[in-house]
Amino acid sequence: MKIYIVDDNINIIKILERIIEDTDLGQVVGVQTNSTKAVEEILVIKPDIVLVDLLMPNKDGISLVRDLKNHDQDIQYIMISQVSSKDMIAKAYKSGIEYYISKPIDAIEVQVVIKKVIEKIEMNEKLVKIQSLFSSTGNIVHNEETNKKDKLEGIKRVMQRIGIMGESGSKDILDVAEYLIDNHDDISNYTVKDLCSNFKDNPKTKEQRIRRTATVGLVNLSNLGIEDYMNETFVEFSNGLYNFDQVKLEMDYIRGKGSKRGTVNIKKFIEGLIYYGTQN
Repeated sequence: MKIYIVDDNINIIKILERIIEDTDLGQVVGVQTNSTKAVEEILVIKPDIVLVDLLMPNKDGISLVRDLKNHDQDIQYIMISQVSSKDMIAKAYKSGIEYYISKPIDAIEVQVVIKKVIEKIEMNEKLVKIQSLFSSTGNIVHNEETNKKDKLEGIKRVMQRIGIMGESGSKDILDVAEYLIDNHDDISNYTVKDLCSNFKDNPKTKEQRIRRTATVGLVNLSNLGIEDYMNETFVEFSNGLYNFDQVKLEMDYIRGKGSKRGTVNIKKFIEGLIYYGTQN
């Protein structure tokens, strides 16, 4: 992965470079302390990931990301700052940043967050390939039923790993996943309510069971992360099935460091399950 770093503190840049290079997270293809110049360089270099400081002279990190997103939607951004203001962090997420690293820099946090971003990029690339296969009528797999069974078994294994197979909404989740697989369809084409109305159960009740079950998974993963930030299940699924910022909110809530709980994006959750079902 090509990584670019923007921070007005050269010492922070050096620390991040060393962490990235020592842990083989990717190649640092550019650094800049001047945020205005950084925009020009990033548009030319086209890195996969940009680590950007929130507070900088000339152009702050949020403005930088907004400017760049007008030109390139594929770059993933990680915000770096010691600012703890919830309003500022909310603005950062609204600008298109899904990941956040706190100062002072912690090497383990940097590794975990960058690995999650890399995982997201790779997952998106594979989903594009899968969707292109589904949309091509000339590429129908002859053994479709066997493939569907394998995918559903893979989804069940993921659900077992995050501790939700025994929950009341587990069958509802499998129903929805099977419907999408049968129809070679993508969940982005539906609302959750529309999907649930394809079944005999009350759509609202079915959606509520799915949400409750997905939330149990969020809580379970958050507890795993508190016990071991490098836990394999936590690292693999905390951003693939959920938004990582919501997992962090839930972790803070469990620790008693925050009053707000993490929330679940059902469409992302089911999309992630189907993706992992093809991998596990």
